[in-house]
Amino acid sequence: KFFQAIIHPDTNETIFMPFRMSGYIPFGTPIVVGLLLPNQTLASTVFWQWLNQSHNACVNYANRNATKPSPTSKFIQGYLGAVISAVSIAVGLNVLIQRANKFTPATRLLIQRFVPFPAVASANICNVVLMRHTELEEGIDVLDNNGNIVGSSRVAAKHALLETALTRVVLPMPILVLPPIIMSVLEKTSLLRSRPRMILPVQSLVCLAAFGLALPLAISLFPQMSEV
Repeated sequence: KFFQAIIHPDTNETIFMPFRMSGYIPFGTPIVVGLLLPNQTLASTVFWQWLNQSHNACVNYANRNATKPSPTSKFIQGYLGAVISAVSIAVGLNVLIQRANKFTPATRLLIQRFVPFPAVASANICNVVLMRHTELEEGIDVLDNNGNIVGSSRVAAKHALLETALTRVVLPMPILVLPPIIMSVLEKTSLLRSRPRMILPVQSLVCLAAFGLALPLAISLFPQMSEV
């Protein structure tokens, strides 16, 4: 189990700790807390979306399917596409919410808390597709029951890409949807009303719990080795 958590299955190289799946929660939680901070400015929205996609790109690269080499330009293209889509969607939705006259300030603040999810989910799909588009053209290695390579398959690559993209949508769903709901309830309690400085630590714990729940569920949706 230690070996599987640390070593890449294709390259047999040690994965840098912050980019391992076992390191995703401790290194990713501070970014999630930043994404869900209330009353964000344009600069803070851009910064946290950029930092999140930078971390995601590194995790995707470190845990990529390495049976076929991909040019570095593909990963740069995926990274830039993810950052641009995440920032543009987050900023665009925030601007639309601010201009919506029908919402009260309290309602507007509540809706803004859910903006990170569509931005992150769409950017994650963009990141995966752009980074691993070469696999759709060239295919990925397929193995027999004994682990021997028997050929290359574009059908298998399509399956792998689809499953990865779905995982990247499911993963941020509880992380970026549950904490805003929970915090909107907790912030109305007398404890946090009388101690506003406790809001950030409590939100950090809520995000950590949501992340810890979501990551194993998202990864367990599909097996490490799929059958076609």
